Amino acid sequence: MRTASVINGLLLTLTMAVAQGKECKGVNFPDHVEVGSSDLTLNGLGLQKATFLRVDVYVAALYVTATSRDPNALINSDGPQEVIVHFLRSVGVEDVRKQWSRDFAHVAPDRPISLMQRVATLNTWLSDVKRGERLTFIRQPGEGVQVIVNGVVKGTIPGHSPTR
Repeated sequence: MRTASVINGLLLTLTMAVAQGKECKGVNFPDHVEVGSSDLTLNGLGLQKATFLRVDVYVAALYVTATSRDPNALINSDGPQEVIVHFLRSVGVEDVRKQWSRDFAHVAPDRPISLMQRVATLNTWLSDVKRGERLTFIRQPGEGVQVIVNGVVKGTIPGHSPTR
């Protein structure tokens, strides 16, 4: 069985809802983005809410090589993918880290320790997030997930390979 990459965990935690159009909560996303030499198409937008008050936290856009409504097809895709997370409110770094860790542990409780080590790496690259800032995750099969925090490349979390 394939080990989930960080981007796959993101796909699960976002609970993407396929959106009509390319705007959500006043945030616009393009229909296509370029990743390397690949043209990716907007598959859908998702809205993350928090607390019992259901406060809007961020809008996320998922870009893929072949759109689908089947989450398993998206998770198991061998093509490049990009997730853009646009924050609708400011969030402290500890809250961001705690939520990412909780979400990954929740959606992947039987995953190997290596996945949580990758999440720990991601958490070291995060900082306080201000309203309007973006986190971008670009998955390149065979390479891993490049993490960009508000336009600054933080690094690449290596993907799974048989030798790891």
